[in-house]
Amino acid sequence: MADLASDKLLLSAEEIREMGRAAVDWVAAYCASVRERAVVRPATSAELRERLGEALPQDGSDFAPLLDRFAEQIAEYCRHNGHPRFFGYVSSPGTPVTAIGSLLAAAVNINVTCWRSAPAATELEHVTVNWLKEMLGYPAGSMGLLVSGGSMANFAALAAARSAKAPADVVRDGAAAVGRRMCGYVSEEGHFSLSKAAGMLGLGERNLRQVRTNARQEIDMADLERLVTADREAGYLPFFVAGNAGTTATGAFDPIGELADFARANDLWLHVDAAYGGFAALAPSRRRLFERIGEADSVALDPHKWLYLSMGCGCVLYKDPAAAHAAFGHDAEYTRTIGLERDEAFAFWNYGPELSRPFRALDLWLLLKHAGARRLGEAIEENIACAEYLRDLVEASDDFEMLAPVGLSVFCFRHRPRGFSGDLDAWNERVLTRVQREGSSYLSNARVGGKFALRGCVLNYRTTRRDMEVLLEDVRAAAAVA
Repeated sequence: MADLASDKLLLSAEEIREMGRAAVDWVAAYCASVRERAVVRPATSAELRERLGEALPQDGSDFAPLLDRFAEQIAEYCRHNGHPRFFGYVSSPGTPVTAIGSLLAAAVNINVTCWRSAPAATELEHVTVNWLKEMLGYPAGSMGLLVSGGSMANFAALAAARSAKAPADVVRDGAAAVGRRMCGYVSEEGHFSLSKAAGMLGLGERNLRQVRTNARQEIDMADLERLVTADREAGYLPFFVAGNAGTTATGAFDPIGELADFARANDLWLHVDAAYGGFAALAPSRRRLFERIGEADSVALDPHKWLYLSMGCGCVLYKDPAAAHAAFGHDAEYTRTIGLERDEAFAFWNYGPELSRPFRALDLWLLLKHAGARRLGEAIEENIACAEYLRDLVEASDDFEMLAPVGLSVFCFRHRPRGFSGDLDAWNERVLTRVQREGSSYLSNARVGGKFALRGCVLNYRTTRRDMEVLLEDVRAAAAVA
């Protein structure tokens, strides 16, 4: 038995306070200094293994040197998504209040499987999901649950659609029981997680058809109709179509109303992947895009993207809760509820793939209560304005060109030096690599109309128009030595 005076598991209240003060002091200093940091500090895998590798610790150590090591050797060599000029991918900066929320959630360590296991946490998840529905204008009679992210939300939606539209019990008997291919449709700009989900669900990645897009990277309705007609004529079963409410590569927003009409006419489940763009519904300038989202059978959202939540919180919404229950409902003696009825017998595992679930709703509840929907909408509107400002700077220049429209907060452009007659794709790849290594700004890449693009996404409440000017200065500086 360990000596209680030195037991690293049974800490005293004062020891916990001391650790907490030190950790919060570091968080406060980090948030205050993130703008002055490099977005990323270059290092090789070998260098980091040399710094971090060691044998399994057999005896514990004090917290203070561990915090120092975290700050100097772990945090220092991670990409700082909270930096105002981190424009790569679709990554939230997080917020201080959700960092504290994660501490609180970890302390109580609730497993939010069902009402019986976590009564208040379950009710809080219902409350926060209802708030998300209200943001979008999704029907009050719908339901949803928080998941790990947009990929899992897309997986859950596709599973519900497969179960709802199959003429056999595919949950019990497998996809082969249908006797023919079930086909889904998503634009070529759609997220790869949908294809991956089709593979995992036994539908087959090849049976999730890639629909062509138009000049604005929106789904081509004529090509969608052509593909559905061809599959029906071949004896297949079209059952699912996904629209994008903000694609990852370009931010394109598919026409939800047209897709709803098409889905209804063709007996298709309509899913809207709004993992990136869904919370643009809080921005008055983009609210019109969501006028008919209430007709979608399911929606994928990522609060840990444009709602600035810490990583690990996605959401799936189902217009018809019974369809989700048919896909995921399951019973076992060790999960059977005894002595509970109606709402108190609710179990999240009957509506999604997870059994063990962390207390995701606490961070979301804290953020919405602390900041308020109005302030979040203002921040999202400013992100859109920054992306549009970058577009205006590019169009006013003689050494850059836009490669896609700016619909939300994603921008795709490239450097085009005056008089340059070489390979612009190769040139911009070199420029991108240099920008990323220098650390003042961070861009990712995309391919638009076959052209290599410098791609960015404004997703940070710290970002200003001046940051957009600095970004172009950084790209020009990288081009000077590329």
